[in-house]
Amino acid sequence: MIEIFSSTTAALPAPGHAEITAALTAEPTQAEHDRIARGVTALTAIEYRPPETFAAPRRTLRLAAWNAERLKYGAASAALLAPLDLDIILLSETDIGMARSGNRHTTADLAAALDLGYAYGVEFVELGLGDVREREWHKGQRNHAGLHGNAILSRLPLHELALIRLDSGGRWFKDQINGKGTGVQRRLGGRMALAGRIATDAGDCVVVSLHLESESDANGRAQQMTRLLHAINGCYGNAPMVIGGDCNTAAFPAVDPERPADAKLWFERCEAYEPLFGVMRDAGFAWQAANDPAATQRMRPDGSPLPPFRRIDWLFTRGIAPSAPRTVAAVDEQGAAISDHDAIVVDLTIG
Repeated sequence: MIEIFSSTTAALPAPGHAEITAALTAEPTQAEHDRIARGVTALTAIEYRPPETFAAPRRTLRLAAWNAERLKYGAASAALLAPLDLDIILLSETDIGMARSGNRHTTADLAAALDLGYAYGVEFVELGLGDVREREWHKGQRNHAGLHGNAILSRLPLHELALIRLDSGGRWFKDQINGKGTGVQRRLGGRMALAGRIATDAGDCVVVSLHLESESDANGRAQQMTRLLHAINGCYGNAPMVIGGDCNTAAFPAVDPERPADAKLWFERCEAYEPLFGVMRDAGFAWQAANDPAATQRMRPDGSPLPPFRRIDWLFTRGIAPSAPRTVAAVDEQGAAISDHDAIVVDLTIG
């Protein structure tokens, strides 16, 4: 059964000490995960704050999708995105109350800096300080809320919001040692997408912020995308739509920046490497005009991850005309990376 949640709140409640303690001491089983997760309200609601400034709907919208990797660098992230004049931003990996990002509400802070409204859904309740690097960097600190998820920032109001669970949850709870063998990163929850309807002067469209599982394979990613399509078609029918985010498409060849022509070979037959592209094509979605073939992975200031890099972030459109796709380097004014993903941007003509 696909879980879909649509209730909204002005502020998601942080899990209490008793909930966190219960999760940390429970047996690492699916049953225990589900029992504890059912009692965590933050996993079943959407935090929504409409834009404070009225914005007239435009026929052509500019949209970005970005895995902001915790959204740790608030000022630099706002400085990166503000000049792009974006109407909609699909974000993944943003924190609320995590020590690694200053215990801030990173989405709310960015939305305020850009004068946008936002919707936020929780992917995981983090039961620790994060990955192996973050646990070392923030040793002795504590999370004030421990929420990590996806967001939609928008200059236009969002309607009919839906949080869609893309798996049964529990993978990162049962597998106490994560798939890379780098240490314990226990979590409640699972991968999800966040969707909402936007009214424009040319009609409504639906925008979806997506994050597929990193500890998976190409078939698993296709299954998650199939699950998403079933859910959004049930929620929104055949509405014009754009889906974007971190698809973790690790099966693609690496991108050699010195041989850009090579990328065209795999870019023109994506479904041969990643079945999810066939799933999207069969559902009426296209991607060629909404993306360029550049790599979207980027090395962090600590020297990880190492190349070769691939394009793992994507935009898919249906009933919308995309144009001018580009990949935007996620770096600060000094050229230092502020995420291990670059942002992807496209213009969208509705109707």
